[in-house]
Amino acid sequence: MNPDIIRTLFDYHYSLFDRVWESVAEISEEQFNDEIAYSRGSIRHQLFHASFAESGWLRGIQGTPRDQIGPYNPDDYPTKAAVKSFYENGKATMRAYLANLDQAEIERVPEGLMGPVWQIMLHLVNHGTDHRAQVLRVLHDFGAPTFDQDMILHLWNI
Repeated sequence: MNPDIIRTLFDYHYSLFDRVWESVAEISEEQFNDEIAYSRGSIRHQLFHASFAESGWLRGIQGTPRDQIGPYNPDDYPTKAAVKSFYENGKATMRAYLANLDQAEIERVPEGLMGPVWQIMLHLVNHGTDHRAQVLRVLHDFGAPTFDQDMILHLWNI
């Protein structure tokens, strides 16, 4: 695995999440919080979960003990603006980490984890795709604009 490939994957990942947030802007706060009987529930819970998981894995990679990662509480983020701010802060932190990513770092196995950093990075992008798909379905049901997630469309700027 190569650091530039990891950065490219995260460019795709964040580009599509940013588009999800554009679609989220088209729905009401009530729709954002509507409980969905699948996966993590509401769009709010889905988006909070995806961001929280990403920031938690990054802190684990960086050596933060699990008991210091912080409580998982989406209720602390009750609005679109609050969850989006949480997402933006996490994205900025990850981008700063990715800017300095090198071959030694992606091959490193962080203490307390079972595989190298590159595997965790691939997991995070895949995990994000799963939750985006779930959110996009609900956004479609609410009448908000949605889009294809094909990576090739992103890579070829189609």
